[in-house]
Amino acid sequence: MMRSRARFATMSAGMGVAALVAAAALWGAATPASAAAGTAAADPTFTIGTTNEVDSFNPFNGIEAESFEAWALMYDYMISWSPKDMSPQPDGGLAESWDTSEDGLTWTFHIRTGVRWNDGVPLTARDIAYTYNRILDGGPESSTWGSYLSSVKTITAPDAQTVVLKLSKPNAVLPLLPMPIVPEHVWKNVDESEVKGYSNEPSNGQPVVGSGPFELVEGKAGGSSYRFVRNDDYWGGEPSMGEVDMQVYRSEDTLVQALSAGEIDFAEDPTPLQIDRLKDDPNITAQEGDSPGFDEIAFNTGSIDTKTGEPMGDPNPAVLDPKFRFALNYSIDRDQLVSKAYQGAALPATNIIPPAYKPYQWTPPTPDAYAYDPEKAKQLLDAAGYRVGSDGWRTLPDGSPIGKLHLLARSDSETSQATMQFFHEWLADVQIDSDVTYMESSKLTNVILEGEYDAFQWGWYVEPDPDSMLSYFTCGQLGNWSDSWYCKRAYDKLYTEQNQATSQTQREAIVRKMQQMLYVDAPYLVTVYNQIGEAYRSDRWEGFVPQPDPGGVLLFQYGHANYLNIVPAASDDGTVVASGGTGRIDSGTVIAIGICGIVLFVGGGLIGGWAGYRKATVDYRE
Repeated sequence: MMRSRARFATMSAGMGVAALVAAAALWGAATPASAAAGTAAADPTFTIGTTNEVDSFNPFNGIEAESFEAWALMYDYMISWSPKDMSPQPDGGLAESWDTSEDGLTWTFHIRTGVRWNDGVPLTARDIAYTYNRILDGGPESSTWGSYLSSVKTITAPDAQTVVLKLSKPNAVLPLLPMPIVPEHVWKNVDESEVKGYSNEPSNGQPVVGSGPFELVEGKAGGSSYRFVRNDDYWGGEPSMGEVDMQVYRSEDTLVQALSAGEIDFAEDPTPLQIDRLKDDPNITAQEGDSPGFDEIAFNTGSIDTKTGEPMGDPNPAVLDPKFRFALNYSIDRDQLVSKAYQGAALPATNIIPPAYKPYQWTPPTPDAYAYDPEKAKQLLDAAGYRVGSDGWRTLPDGSPIGKLHLLARSDSETSQATMQFFHEWLADVQIDSDVTYMESSKLTNVILEGEYDAFQWGWYVEPDPDSMLSYFTCGQLGNWSDSWYCKRAYDKLYTEQNQATSQTQREAIVRKMQQMLYVDAPYLVTVYNQIGEAYRSDRWEGFVPQPDPGGVLLFQYGHANYLNIVPAASDDGTVVASGGTGRIDSGTVIAIGICGIVLFVGGGLIGGWAGYRKATVDYRE
């Protein structure tokens, strides 16, 4: 589901004293916004603070985690996800049940009755089939969601409560179908050629048409605040809050200050040091939630023009060699990255499938497979022909100088910068010269697609089913989701086999074999598994259920279950503490704070995205 790359980048700048004073004055001048029409004034507002923007309210366009969270508020899905392990389940989705034929080629979903769009039009199986067929048709809608419909031939709605998928071959990913369901009566007016430019934002005072627990009534992509009002006719039960508001802050410092002052209820992605300090506040609950995401150093394994097949960009010949890349795995001190680059809020990583999905995870044959061992790196480089020349730097196998490897780090992420600076130093330890260039995430996306790099740092958020993550290394993703330009027909064959496997045991074995292939070919050097900083006003709210449970994240989950679970906290005398919208500030205030920050200190800039599912936390993509 969440495909956002660089979910929350840690900002590199902090506010000076003058900026803090100015910001405090602005906060003090803020006044609560009035409750939306149809929402009782006594209903509390749940306010979320983030350091990143929604990049699109169009579920066929967005890539940031905040966008996926907004869609979860606005729309329903045909299936929902278990809090325990994120496995597909009917409870909470539009499908009350489903079944499949013995040969796995027909999937039938039975849709609940009585569901309506927030404009009063009934939501039926035909809306679901319409949404999926827009993706199946192969237009721009398929770039994000197409892999889920692999081998699906037809999608029909024989009646208002039935959706039928006919397949040419079994699809092991089903029933995982995490696409937001859009209303046919609205989207039929959006031509395929218009999808990329369709904002799907409120206009003329009317909310976006959706069926989720909340309606988007204010906000534009890239803006500093977004307002969602409760859908009082939501079929899945009435949320306890009258509104959910998202506010974008320019740094973690102002985000945490707002939480401590009671101006927001939930802070997404404070730094580990801030989480430790927040734990001392009796009114706040703070944690580092385990996230099924990883960060990596990715190589350019051979960028090409996908139309002509000719080489493109300027990768160093050395990084095109899997033996060279594999040797560098031993030059990375992952423990040092965890302690210094991530302030302890991460775990040393081994491969692209995180521990949350253990049945699929490949275990290296030897315990030192990911050890920090620069001497072994040197030995492997020597054996591959990359020997040290007279100038003290390594040469290519033909004896010519390697020159400098061009490393790219995201300027809007402290961990990205720190990781690549460490990597630069570790490369020097094994006699490889390099330089580091810092650029904004949005620019880096274009550089990757142009092949103008040797290596960069980023991360991914891995979905409950590993299929999507595995697909990014297939040849068919070159020029699209692939950021390493990795292409190997043997890998593609295994990808198809796991996608069509009818035995779970067989599929798990294939997925592990694919990870072993990636380990040897090393398009990625996986560095850490992420943890997400989260803090909320526990004097106001309670009822959060982590995902996965236990130890997982509290918001920005798969689906919108926690927005139905959360309730106002009761005081010792039984009265409700959460108040009706007192945490809201108007968008002008947030913008003014941002301007103060820009005037009074240098730094910041919100992260851009990738045409895919990338996320980070302290930095993980997608």
